[in-house]
Amino acid sequence: MDETLNWLSQHQQMIYIVILSVFLGIEVIGRVPSVLHTPLMSGANAIHGVVIIGAIIVMGKAESENLLALVLGFLAVILGTLNVVGGFVVTDRMLEMFKKKK
Repeated sequence: MDETLNWLSQHQQMIYIVILSVFLGIEVIGRVPSVLHTPLMSGANAIHGVVIIGAIIVMGKAESENLLALVLGFLAVILGTLNVVGGFVVTDRMLEMFKKKK
């Protein structure tokens, strides 16, 4: 418990930055017009592709005894992949709405 509190006190500024960036991200995404959702989803897919690559690198560099790094890397790969696939499905469905019907 002391280690956790010590780590939190050492990284307090980074924690504040992450929390503020989450709130800022929610505000920015909430104010995006519906016309821009498709390009925004494409950008999010690209970001999640980078997350997947980073998670694979972390898993590859982690030592076999470091179970936490392996589990977090595996979860990042799985969740990032789900996000990319879901984003492409949603983007494809949105683009279908703009095609002319035959």
